Amino acid sequence: MIIVYFAVLAGALLTGLPAMGAGMDGSKVDQALGKTGTAQLGDVHIYGLSGSEQPAPPDLARATIDRVLGAKGTANGGVYQFTIPRANDDSDRAMAVPPATGTAIAVNFQPTGSGKAAITGDFVLLATEVNPVRKALRENGIEMTAAHNHKLDDQPHTFFLHFWANDDAAKLAQGLRAALDKTHVVKT
Repeated sequence: MIIVYFAVLAGALLTGLPAMGAGMDGSKVDQALGKTGTAQLGDVHIYGLSGSEQPAPPDLARATIDRVLGAKGTANGGVYQFTIPRANDDSDRAMAVPPATGTAIAVNFQPTGSGKAAITGDFVLLATEVNPVRKALRENGIEMTAAHNHKLDDQPHTFFLHFWANDDAAKLAQGLRAALDKTHVVKT
C-alpha cells in the first residue's frame, strides 16, 4: 500500500486504476505515514481516482501532445494515454504476439497543474534501440526507472524501458518524440 500511496504523492498514478480501491484502506496508510511526517492523502489532489472514462483536466494541451507524438491519445480516468505500436511483427515460439498483449509502447500523461504533467510508461525496444532511447530520454529530463525483458524466446528479442518525469507537458512530449524517433514504430 505504501508503494501505491507513494505513486499518488509523486503524481504518477498513471495506470487509470483507483488509488484506494479493491480493499485498500487509505486511512490506515495515512495513520502510518502521519507518524513519519509524510503528506497525507488529503494533502494531495489527484484527478480521476474513480478510473472511469472522463476527459482529461483542461490544463493538459492534448492537441499539442497528439501532434508532437504523432498519435491520438485517449482520456481515461484523468490520465491521457497512448499506445504506439512497433512496426515489426513480434512472435514467441513462432506464434504471433499482437500489440495489445504488451508489445506496443505505452505513454501516459497526468496533469499536475499549470501546464505540467507527470508522465510514465514503457518503451518496447530492440537491443540496438535501448541506449539511443536512454540517451534521448536523459537529454530531455526524463528519468529511466527500469529496464527488463519479459520473454525468453521472442523474436525479435525485446526489452522494456520504463520512464518517469514531471515537467511542462509540451516539453515532455518533445522529449518522448526524440526517444520515439530512435525506435521502429508505426508511422502515422
